[in-house]
Amino acid sequence: MLHHHGTTGSWEVFVPFTLIFVLVTLTYLRGWLHLRSTYGRIPGWRAASFLGGLLLIWIALGSPIVALVHQLLTVHMVQHLLLMTLAPPLVWLGEPAMAFASGLPRPLVSALTFRSPLAQHLVHVLTQPAFCLFAASAALVGWHIPAAFALSMNSGLWHIVQQATFLVTGLLFWWPVVQPWPSISRPALSTILYLFFATLPCDILSGFLVFCDRVVYANYLSSSHIFGFSALGDQQCAGALMWTCVTIVYLVAGAVLTVHLLSPESARTDKLARATSHIRTKAPFIPRRVEAL
Repeated sequence: MLHHHGTTGSWEVFVPFTLIFVLVTLTYLRGWLHLRSTYGRIPGWRAASFLGGLLLIWIALGSPIVALVHQLLTVHMVQHLLLMTLAPPLVWLGEPAMAFASGLPRPLVSALTFRSPLAQHLVHVLTQPAFCLFAASAALVGWHIPAAFALSMNSGLWHIVQQATFLVTGLLFWWPVVQPWPSISRPALSTILYLFFATLPCDILSGFLVFCDRVVYANYLSSSHIFGFSALGDQQCAGALMWTCVTIVYLVAGAVLTVHLLSPESARTDKLARATSHIRTKAPFIPRRVEAL
């Protein structure tokens, strides 16, 4: 979100962007505290998860490190990983739909509901695993094509579009993974395969950046050496970072899902689903999820 056209411009965006994040945080906490006080056992780790994800998004888009995105490819890769790989699962685990439905004014919640069949069908299509995987892979590969990458580096507007694409497709990608579990006691085997296939485009891109013997992105030829990096060393570091981070995160997610897939199916009653039935009536966009408490 921060432009690369000078430090002053960056700070002009930094302050209001931070205020927006504070407002979102307070709204979420208001709704989450209401759910907790009204319906009993609402796990505190969910609120911590959402706030942690929101903090990672702020670091990627609104913190002073954004000024280094145009100086080091490694910092650009950190930003990309925060937006697509680390923040989205934390956000979804925080059950933001229910919290915001409870924390926002009722007229606004009603305005945000998806009542028309067309809107509900569109949401259904956009959250299908095949589409989510395709969208995330296309964003990853597409924005790292040298011509597209140069466009985002040389234009403040296109840089914002790139960052928004990373975040939106990251949220889409993680929805099929987090939405079934832990809302139901057993995830599907297809979700584990989904994570496996998702590693392929990341492996190809990161491997190319690590083993390529030339600098792929000319924008960093004149800037990387400022921090003691050669442009090629910076590129290799960025590729290795993506390779390592994505592999570890997907392996951890796959391992957790596998453990729950192999565990006996829980027969406990969904207390939260019964208690919040009127909230789903108020906000039909909230999926009918089952949470094992």
